[in-house]
Amino acid sequence: MPIAVYILGLGIFAQGTSEFMLSGLLPTMAADLGVSIPDAGLLISAFAVGMVVGAPVTSVLTLRVPRRTALAAFQLVFIAGHVVAALVPDYGVVFATRVVTAVAYAGFWSVAAAAAVSLVPVGAKGKALSVVATGLTLATIVGVPAGTLLSQYVDWQAAFWGVAVFTLVSLVAMLAVLPGGHAADRQIPSVRRELKGMARPALWVSFAVTVLTFGAAIVTFSYLAPLLTEVSGVPESWVPAVLSLYGVGGLIGMTIGGRVADAHPIRTLYFGVGGLTVLSAALAAAASNPVVTIGLVLLLGVAGYVTNPVLQSRVFSIAPDAPTLVPAVNTSAFNVGITLTPMLGGMAIDAGLGYASVAWVGAGVGALGVAATAWAAALQRRAIRSRVVAGSGLRVAAGDVPRGQPAQ
Repeated sequence: MPIAVYILGLGIFAQGTSEFMLSGLLPTMAADLGVSIPDAGLLISAFAVGMVVGAPVTSVLTLRVPRRTALAAFQLVFIAGHVVAALVPDYGVVFATRVVTAVAYAGFWSVAAAAAVSLVPVGAKGKALSVVATGLTLATIVGVPAGTLLSQYVDWQAAFWGVAVFTLVSLVAMLAVLPGGHAADRQIPSVRRELKGMARPALWVSFAVTVLTFGAAIVTFSYLAPLLTEVSGVPESWVPAVLSLYGVGGLIGMTIGGRVADAHPIRTLYFGVGGLTVLSAALAAAASNPVVTIGLVLLLGVAGYVTNPVLQSRVFSIAPDAPTLVPAVNTSAFNVGITLTPMLGGMAIDAGLGYASVAWVGAGVGALGVAATAWAAALQRRAIRSRVVAGSGLRVAAGDVPRGQPAQ
């Protein structure tokens, strides 16, 4: 694995810390900014909205810009946004900077994914994307708890300063190791070719699976700090450790997913989103028990992230002729889930259903994710049958699955 792939993962670690650290900062930020916790939770949705819009737009705008240049520009904007938020602690300003920095982060994510895939052979694409995405998992293990500690012992602005500094470090490292120029991109992209490659129904079903699967994973995590303290009775000082435990589970899941993503994509999706559904329901029912809750947090991390390498790599195999737009739209899909489910969770809390209700939201979204995965599997079987018929000239009954095809 080229060192540049690991450095791209370092950039995701720095910026991903900002994406998720608000889950541990919500109580502090809400009090300091003079808003309710659900309103503070909208800052998470604001970031996700910026990523939904930003990923495809920035990808098209920078399609002919060398990847190294585009990645550096995105990181500079990201750093500037965090500096402004730290210097001007006003809810409106912070909300605006969350959107702007999310657009930059979305551009970085999609271009970094395309760059990582271009640096490795075909059979290693899933593993390369797993390495890059592991930066996000490590952000939940190290970055998010560190930000929570800073907010508890200094203030929440200190967490924003920390993200800005570490992003600058990752920028310098990236400039040192990532090749520059279009020669490093192997092929100068064409907007027309990429748009044509996106016109596949199976691809959009895969995007729907991404929305529902990651949405089910993130809704409980978004309100985990108040759930732990208000429902489970966990001391506030324990919250960073429990958030780290979720990240440890995520790292385990990401490692497993990276090993099986290329060989068993559909099975991995069923395992992950099915596990999310069952575990979320269990957490909703047992949230008042701190021991059970903490154990379920670890397992939720495993189930939530075991699907990540599949969700990232499968879209490349469905549309290999759209290597820039595919990861961009998939990044948007991730963040549609991140946008919608915390909003649904906030609505459940505002309706007086309590913090445990967010886990029921996760279970419901997970059940929809299982259905979407079944749809994706059906389309995949149909595509396999079509290829067999085209290659052999034989008729295949609609209900048959050709023998000799790899098990999914």
